[in-house]
Amino acid sequence: MIFRREPIHKKLARQARLDLAPEAGPHPEPLDPGPNWGEVGIHGVSRPRRWDAVASVEAPDLDGDELNFVALSNGEIVVDEYDPEGAVAPLAETIDQSLERPYRAEAVRREGDVWAVAAQRIQVAELDVRGEELQLAASGGERTLTVDGERSFGTVPQLEQLGASLGREYVVRARRLVGRVWEVEASPL
Repeated sequence: MIFRREPIHKKLARQARLDLAPEAGPHPEPLDPGPNWGEVGIHGVSRPRRWDAVASVEAPDLDGDELNFVALSNGEIVVDEYDPEGAVAPLAETIDQSLERPYRAEAVRREGDVWAVAAQRIQVAELDVRGEELQLAASGGERTLTVDGERSFGTVPQLEQLGASLGREYVVRARRLVGRVWEVEASPL
């Protein structure tokens, strides 16, 4: 008795229920479509999007290679670095075409006067409090307020209201942008 080994390509095709013989006419649908390669179980969960808008623009009056700024709803632009006579305006105007203010933006020089700029929406609030950075946390029925890293007595009603909208336990961080305008971020615990 002679045993012949089945060629590997035929064995794999048979196991996958594929027909290698050419047919005249339409091909039958496979019995088992196999794994769905686009599903979360195969590739994992995608990363959340960091930027809400990205663009490139010419900005000939800007110095340096990197720049951060915040564009407020009232038209004001708050620049973390030196801004000679509104040189950041072309960056903000380009982002304004695809993203409503307020937003925080980062720009990086690409080549010559061409800059890449990316922006993310932010939430702002008007607060009449001292300090530059605030954090209000509520957990286990207790509230803790820190001002510039030091524990403080009292509370900030606007931050408390924002946090309470997320549930009983939360943390709200605020960073002064300019004057009474603060960038706020709230997260449930």
